[in-house]
Amino acid sequence: MTMNTLVVINGMTARRANVIAHRTGSAAMGVVKAQMIDLLKAKLQSGVAHFIYIKKDGSIREAWGTCAGNLMRATQNGRGVFGDAVNTVKYWDTMAGGYRSLRYENLVQVF
Repeated sequence: MTMNTLVVINGMTARRANVIAHRTGSAAMGVVKAQMIDLLKAKLQSGVAHFIYIKKDGSIREAWGTCAGNLMRATQNGRGVFGDAVNTVKYWDTMAGGYRSLRYENLVQVF
């Protein structure tokens, strides 16, 4: 017996999936990573998230970050652009004390 799984995604998740699919050459990878981005963004908004991604230089980065309200408002300078506008996830790195970003397709794991 075969079971089919139906995945329902919203507009932003679909957009992210398309970007990732284009960059990686895999539609399946696009959907999986886009859903991981959704999970990461939800955790970043609700507190400190723990996650792993591949840095631009190819090294692995284990990070703890947040996008929670008060801290973000207190440190925001108002000159930046939203991460989704440039196909990245921006966050406040709680260990380094500064803003960081990662490309959608480079997310490896969310804890």
